[in-house]
Amino acid sequence: MKIYNFSAGPSILPQVTIEKTAEAVKNFNGIGLSILEISHRSKDFQAVMDETVALFKELLHIPEGYQVLFLGGGASMQFCMVPYNLMEKKAAYLNTGTWASKALKEAKLFGEVVEVASSKESLFNYIPKDYSIPADADYFHITTNNTIYGTEIRKDLDSPVPLIADMSSDIFSRPLDVSKYGLIYGGAQKNLAPAGVTFVIVKEELLGKVTRPIPTMLDYRTHIQNGSMFNTPPVLPIYSAMETLRWLKSLGGLAAMEKINIEKAGILYDAIDSSKIFIGTAKEEDRSIMNVCFVMKDEYKELEPEFQKFASERGMSGIKGHRSIGGFRASIYNAMPKSGVQALVDCMKEFERSH
Repeated sequence: MKIYNFSAGPSILPQVTIEKTAEAVKNFNGIGLSILEISHRSKDFQAVMDETVALFKELLHIPEGYQVLFLGGGASMQFCMVPYNLMEKKAAYLNTGTWASKALKEAKLFGEVVEVASSKESLFNYIPKDYSIPADADYFHITTNNTIYGTEIRKDLDSPVPLIADMSSDIFSRPLDVSKYGLIYGGAQKNLAPAGVTFVIVKEELLGKVTRPIPTMLDYRTHIQNGSMFNTPPVLPIYSAMETLRWLKSLGGLAAMEKINIEKAGILYDAIDSSKIFIGTAKEEDRSIMNVCFVMKDEYKELEPEFQKFASERGMSGIKGHRSIGGFRASIYNAMPKSGVQALVDCMKEFERSH
């Protein structure tokens, strides 16, 4: 039976990424050694690092003046690294979900934090629109895709202050105007690579402005000066990221990827909207094309455990909703094929017919 991986993260990867990574673990570049055991300062791995950075810049059209870094600690480490490096007195945050809330909480350790808007009162089922960004803030922070609640900011916002974005779960899903951002960061384990590496795209001129001392490992300038090799980088996920970016490039880049993603999400949302027993949880205008969240209508609520079992028996893995909200969540990242989405839709329709 074919298993379809709808997990929110760690999540599905392109098959070619898995195969190439497995080969590199056994024999990297034909040198007779595993990528797990070679020096990160060897010419063989330096070539991987260089190509991965180059592919980031090419696929995202990153302009001059930005640096691409690969760090440890996950996106959660960035919740403190961003204010450590960029907040002198005050920062603004848009609160759109669990991860945005966590980032905001960490920032409060470094200065005044203005929550410009929040959708918490509606269980984060929409993206706030009517808010003002303080012109005297050091930066404005957003979380572009909310994996738990299934909402997404799918355009590049205009901001009077440097725009900082956590793009852990929708990076490389659509074209970006990187010039509108001061810093973009994210964990790799949703749309790029296995868990273990965090990417940071930072406008270098923003750094070195705060008066506080910054610990060496938490200073972005440390990692810029050392090419992400101040300490041993997460070698394996960086290699996997390179293979994923090669795959993306072979498909035609981010414009082509966005078209595929919109089509996949449309198939699933159409099935939910036309269903008599399922209903989506996010406001239609703010629906994510990466994480589709849905529940049973109230009169069918007691059937949720039965559908979970039904879907699992038919190869639908990882569709259980986050423990904080329940229901179901289908994460349909770049690597999820259209056939996987269709298989889930067929499963939903089969269950509905029988009830």
